[in-house]
Amino acid sequence: MLLEVKELSKMFGGLKAVDNFSIEIKQNEIMGLIGPNGAGKTTVFNLLTGVYEPTMGYVKLLGEDVTAQKPYIITEKGIARTFQNIRLFKDLTVLQNVLVSKHFTVEYGLFGAIFRTKIYNKEEIRVRKEAEELLDRFGLLEKMNLPANSLPYGEQRRLEIVRALATNPKLLLLDEPAAGMNPQETAELMDLIKGIKDDFDISVLLIEHDMKFVMGLCERLVVLDYGKIIAKGKPEEVKNNPRVVEAYLGEAE
Repeated sequence: MLLEVKELSKMFGGLKAVDNFSIEIKQNEIMGLIGPNGAGKTTVFNLLTGVYEPTMGYVKLLGEDVTAQKPYIITEKGIARTFQNIRLFKDLTVLQNVLVSKHFTVEYGLFGAIFRTKIYNKEEIRVRKEAEELLDRFGLLEKMNLPANSLPYGEQRRLEIVRALATNPKLLLLDEPAAGMNPQETAELMDLIKGIKDDFDISVLLIEHDMKFVMGLCERLVVLDYGKIIAKGKPEEVKNNPRVVEAYLGEAE
């Protein structure tokens, strides 16, 4: 099992934002985390990535307990994410945004960086080559020297995914990746995520409100409402679950 989450909970004062959240994600799987606004989905992502410390429960990646570790450590272990609101380094170039993520993989230390040792030069060539290959794979190589904030919205979303992939993750968390996209961009993104799963052999957990997007992409769904899981299963099963219908549309007919 790639990811095991057991009884994860988070209290903010008297509010239980996440209540006994438990899931398992297999290797090379796309899972959707859905639910109404305020259901606790992004809080779950923040718990998985160390932004918040859980009140109870644990997170294991490939059997290793990574609960409440620092975000950079969890990234090094193999969990990367994007954000609901794009958080690129907007004054850096497209290439520099990717290089920032690659640099924690380098094998030289402070000494090597200061004195520009042989291994420093070798590693800098390697990470640049890998960054350019990623940009080429996602159609952004020709724009690598442009400021990130000059890209159209859809390409900024794509760059954020590339930056996350540059950390060599085992699990990629996507927080509303299709938000603000037009239908053509959404269809292209769906193909992109399918390609990521196949080409990079990683698993994807995504939050999304576009149900057509979710139903066409995810192999399994987990539905949250008021911090609690109210349904799990294949998309067709979840779609027809009365509790899910009620949570999204009010009282089910």
